[in-house]
Amino acid sequence: MEWTIDPTNVGTGLPLEGVRVLDLSRVLAGPLCAMVAGDLGADVIKVEAPGGDPVRSLAPPRFGDDATYYLAVNRHRRNVVVDLRNPRDFERVADLVRLADAVVENYLPSQITSLGIDRLRAANPDCVWVSITPATVGGPVADQPSFDLLAQARSGIMGVTGEPEGPPTKVGAPIADVVTGLYGAIGLLAGLFARLQGRPGRHFEAPMLESTMSALVNQAQGYLAGGVNPTRLGNDHPSITPYGPVTTADGFILLAVGTDQQFARLVEVLSDAELSNRAAWRDNAARVQHRDELRGELNRIFLTRSTEDWLGVLQQSGVPHAPILDVAGAFAQEQIRDGDFVGRMDTPGGEVSTMRTPLVIDGARPNVRRGPRRMGEDSDEIFGD
Repeated sequence: MEWTIDPTNVGTGLPLEGVRVLDLSRVLAGPLCAMVAGDLGADVIKVEAPGGDPVRSLAPPRFGDDATYYLAVNRHRRNVVVDLRNPRDFERVADLVRLADAVVENYLPSQITSLGIDRLRAANPDCVWVSITPATVGGPVADQPSFDLLAQARSGIMGVTGEPEGPPTKVGAPIADVVTGLYGAIGLLAGLFARLQGRPGRHFEAPMLESTMSALVNQAQGYLAGGVNPTRLGNDHPSITPYGPVTTADGFILLAVGTDQQFARLVEVLSDAELSNRAAWRDNAARVQHRDELRGELNRIFLTRSTEDWLGVLQQSGVPHAPILDVAGAFAQEQIRDGDFVGRMDTPGGEVSTMRTPLVIDGARPNVRRGPRRMGEDSDEIFGD
């Protein structure tokens, strides 16, 4: 068997051009990891089981026959269908592993054994191997299936998300999958660099639980270093205020006043006598202590004018602020609407708009060279049937 680089990945000038990545993963974190490699120029082959990647059917919404969920993280790869329980198919995948520079997989430890994934890895001990796992292998929950919501619950992310008197709330986007997938991509890139230095065969594990917990950052460090167990604060910041939304006459504006100097500018631009007389609030620690009272004062002031009016007032003030947009509004804002972050890609259901990689390389954002494929669309080409 040969692994010929697909023409769409030839002559791109991208950093990973010529790198061969075999994607044995499904759902989100693993495919996102492989997509990052593809965005950077790698030639990726995705292997799907006969039943298909489960996210193909996670709809609505749907575009053509595929869920948009699938379209979001499966561009820049060819697609083959195999049954690893079939000896002939297993050997076909082993042949691909032997030719690969890197492999991405997200099988449970029990599946590693039952499907013989360890034998696949042994077929090419020099390649970079990236395993997306529920939790670090060897731990008590490492073999329990995990999804984004479960990881958010177990990691503490939901414990710090939501209103103080309300229930724990998940983040509105699959943050656990995304963080884990990006850690997987970091491992993949580090492994490729190690190969260049003559240290092949590195195995990187991106465990979803620990990867998601890493997103706690300051919240976790406050607990580990000071024993402070953070609670839900709604949109408030545990250490800074005002650092959240205020209510206008017709909506909301987000203030992110991170320093005392910025708060002084806010007081100046608001020109409110009562707020100006609160000398104690010039210090952030005092503002945090009296955050509810300060929020009441700011809401009183901002309720007097519309969101658009206040955005105009704050625009040249030097006070960090932003409109609070829904998804449609985010894509409609000038920075995105008139930029090149959104592009077009082909899919089995036709051409569709999509987000391109956020990375800009030497001043240019890479194009989407190929969209997601139908199940098994490239099996004949790759396997020579």
